[in-house]
Amino acid sequence: MHSDPIADLLTRVRNGAQSRLATVEVPHSKIKVEVLKILEAEGYIKGWEVTTETKFPTIRVQMRYDAKRKPVIQKIRRVSKPGLRVYKPSAELKPIRSGLATQIISTSSGVMTDREARKRKIGGEILCEVW
Repeated sequence: MHSDPIADLLTRVRNGAQSRLATVEVPHSKIKVEVLKILEAEGYIKGWEVTTETKFPTIRVQMRYDAKRKPVIQKIRRVSKPGLRVYKPSAELKPIRSGLATQIISTSSGVMTDREARKRKIGGEILCEVW
């Protein structure tokens, strides 16, 4: 049992990228699927699929690399942790790394990027940062 499933997902993706793996498997949960949808839409991963080959469903994440086989994900960092939650209102959501990085935010309207949250003028819990 993991106490922080999102940190587990991010760690497995980070380790898979550093090891240049083609795919990474993580246990299934709804929040992980939402985070992976955003990572795919932003171009950090090729794709993902839910597999039920074992007793418990898993998510198979297809990693993405550039032409020189360097990982597209340079850094992926958990911001809000179970011991210290980080909430920001929409007015405090500023672009990070000159707008080149993406923050994934859990809001009352669902999980979305920081750009979308600023556009909709809603704040929420900052789950992670990716660049």
